[in-house]
Amino acid sequence: MDAEQVRKYCLRKKESTESFPFDEDTLVFKVAGKMFCLLNLNPPLSVNVKCEPGKAVELRENHHGVLPGYHMNKKHWNTVLLNAGIPEREIKKWIDDSYKLVIAKLPKSLRERLK
Repeated sequence: MDAEQVRKYCLRKKESTESFPFDEDTLVFKVAGKMFCLLNLNPPLSVNVKCEPGKAVELRENHHGVLPGYHMNKKHWNTVLLNAGIPEREIKKWIDDSYKLVIAKLPKSLRERLK
């Protein structure tokens, strides 16, 4: 996937927003004010996605392009290199999983609205 494909995919998520809160090279996608994906625009292109701790380790062990989350809590976040040959469907699934994990921690009223 390229940066624009990631951007379009993340913005299709219900009530997702994009901003540059940290610097001009890191595009952050949020739902209800909570981050679910960070897109690093500097080469090598990568995304940070939230992940269940056990799954995070499993993905790192099975994919050379999945690393502990750069500048994130490494227990809950992975960095995925977009040029590492990981199939697009896998990256999209991990973005979906990250979005769902963030939604699951929101207050019930917000969760219901986002279903």
